[in-house]
Amino acid sequence: MTDETKKHGPDAAAEDLQAAEAAQPGDTVEAQAIPTEPDPLEVLRAENVDLRDKYLRLAAEMDNLRRRTERDVKDAKSYSVAGFARDMLAVSDNLRRALEAIPAEAREAGDAGFKALVEGVEMTERSMLAALERHGVRQLEPMGEKFDPNFHQAMFEVPNAEVPNNTVVQVVQAGFVIGERVLRPAMVGVARGGPKLSAVEAETPAQA
Repeated sequence: MTDETKKHGPDAAAEDLQAAEAAQPGDTVEAQAIPTEPDPLEVLRAENVDLRDKYLRLAAEMDNLRRRTERDVKDAKSYSVAGFARDMLAVSDNLRRALEAIPAEAREAGDAGFKALVEGVEMTERSMLAALERHGVRQLEPMGEKFDPNFHQAMFEVPNAEVPNNTVVQVVQAGFVIGERVLRPAMVGVARGGPKLSAVEAETPAQA
């Protein structure tokens, strides 16, 4: 057998195949690669983070809902009697007008029955105002305070140089608030011509 026959025999073919496989090791490894499964622990951790985020958002929404509900219930309790209270103020005004219509001389000269009647009307007025206050209706006391358009309604001006300008010097009709809202502004007369308020006094709201 010649050298040429030996070179192309079966052994040579096997050697050529081995050489070809050795020349492309990357292709062989890639063909044999097996996809890896996700780590169960990492999957659980991701799910835990997602559930925790959803729980925190839900808890925040529930807390906001609870606060809104409490505020709505409080407002409903505070302001549900506003219409009724406003009607009762008209009755209180009539009682006050009746008392102010009685001359001081008549009170002094009246007999025991007349004085008892006057005292009864006064007691009725006080009881009505006390009942309204128990339900959150409070009377304003603006006399001597700086005029505040949020709580007062100016009816006229009174020349008075002894008090600061825009000071309430007369109350024509009492004002009332219910909770933090004005039920009826106080009708007042304000001073004109007195010293001007300082910058600090002008910025300070009037006390109810």
